Amino acid sequence: MSASVAAVRMTGISKSFGGVRALEGVDLEIMPGEVHALLGGNGAGKSTILKILNGVHKPDEGTIEVGGQALTAHTPEESRSAGIAMNYQEMSLIPTLTVAQNVFLTREGRTGMGLIDDADAERRAAELFARLEVSVDPRAVVGDLGAGQKQLTEIAKAISQDAKVLVLDEPSTALAVSDVERLFVFLRKLKSRGVAIIYVSHRMDEIARIANRATILRDGRHVITAPLADLPIDTMIEHIVGKRSKGLSDVVRGSTVRGEVLLDVSNLSGVHKPENVSFSLHAGEVLGLAGLLGSGRSSLARMIAGIDLAAKGSMRMKGRAVTIRNPGDAIACGVALVPEARATQGIIPAHSVASNMVLSVIGRLSKAGFVDEKAAADLTDTQISRLSIKTASRDHAVSTLSGGNQQKVVIGKWLATNPDILILDEPTAGIDIGSKSEIIRLVRELAASGKAIIMISSELSELLTACDRILVMADGRVHADLPREALDDPTVPEDDLAHRLQAAEQKLQTEIQRALAAQETINA
Repeated sequence: MSASVAAVRMTGISKSFGGVRALEGVDLEIMPGEVHALLGGNGAGKSTILKILNGVHKPDEGTIEVGGQALTAHTPEESRSAGIAMNYQEMSLIPTLTVAQNVFLTREGRTGMGLIDDADAERRAAELFARLEVSVDPRAVVGDLGAGQKQLTEIAKAISQDAKVLVLDEPSTALAVSDVERLFVFLRKLKSRGVAIIYVSHRMDEIARIANRATILRDGRHVITAPLADLPIDTMIEHIVGKRSKGLSDVVRGSTVRGEVLLDVSNLSGVHKPENVSFSLHAGEVLGLAGLLGSGRSSLARMIAGIDLAAKGSMRMKGRAVTIRNPGDAIACGVALVPEARATQGIIPAHSVASNMVLSVIGRLSKAGFVDEKAAADLTDTQISRLSIKTASRDHAVSTLSGGNQQKVVIGKWLATNPDILILDEPTAGIDIGSKSEIIRLVRELAASGKAIIMISSELSELLTACDRILVMADGRVHADLPREALDDPTVPEDDLAHRLQAAEQKLQTEIQRALAAQETINA
């Protein structure tokens, strides 16, 4: 492919779903050997245009050329033959197959007798992970993996195709910082070989480090394409949200009044993780859990929510000793968990927004075995308005919504239970910067109303903006319990909000590294 010929040229692309215009005359051009960021808010059309490129959707209007050759069939097979490989934001893995079987699905090697050669797939998958310098067992069943290793498997599946155009849709959502760095090293190698990379992420710091150019969409229309040198972060945010913003540093945390202790955890341990965790959580308080992948944050959340059983330790809620054996026990105690895996644990994609929204309270809305449709509609409309969910109607399937709006449906579903304690596990994964701010503001509002909130996030800036107190975890143990104010840098002026947030993030990152070092000493 000549360097002067675009790796991808999409011209005048338009697409509608059920009367909703997802794309309106969008142009997109990607050159060989560049990392091209595709940015935009929830519902901007990013996933739609990428699925059109990958042959999942057929455009209503417009043309597509890959390496100068027109695509006309608009099927996944045609796109794959043209050299396009895509890693989806909502993973396409089959949980009952092994890592290696997923990576080479439909492209399996064969033995001399014509049978599928699993050993060959395992060897080639191991080579891929070695090139990425990450540790994933090719023989492990995908359903047994954590979110981070599933994400790495999805990435390995995409790069295994020796593609000319590699599309990565939110590839770092579940990755540890160290794994993101290794991914970037690998992407730069692919770029040097002339591979065109389309990189979708809501993490502005990643875009600034890896991309050469960026295209920004808003409300299904093309806003700008420009080199990263011409797009400082505040300008990118302005184009994405349609107004000047400093992102999370614009969010005013405010103060909340701590009330009674709603949850008291004492020496709580699981079979593997967490280990001897103790803390108290007050009404009106947002407690953050910080740590790298495998630190035990999600395991602790799942135990409090009754998904995993505690091996030892105790919990008291509102001063009363409780035994939580299952999620039903937790819900009855006023605990709700918004899970990390939105697509598999949070929603039923083919069902409507309304059907998903009332799942957690369907018993309350039912009489004689029949759901009160008016009550269900009223509850759904209230949550759609409260969370600013973009949907054509409450009756549309959740699968037609953008990833960020799907996440808002999950949050709305659990807010409908009116919990005393709300646990949010990576609540802003795959959500644009504008909607992240909305979610953080909602968290602060819920705390101000007297709810107690536990928040897990891999983005330290989110924890620092949302939380009153942060527990730093490593390998299942709590190593530090820090008031939010302890992470402020007194040398940075109070009115310089962006730099104050940046300085606090660096201090929290240092605390996480200290926890890792301390845990390594314990393990030794």
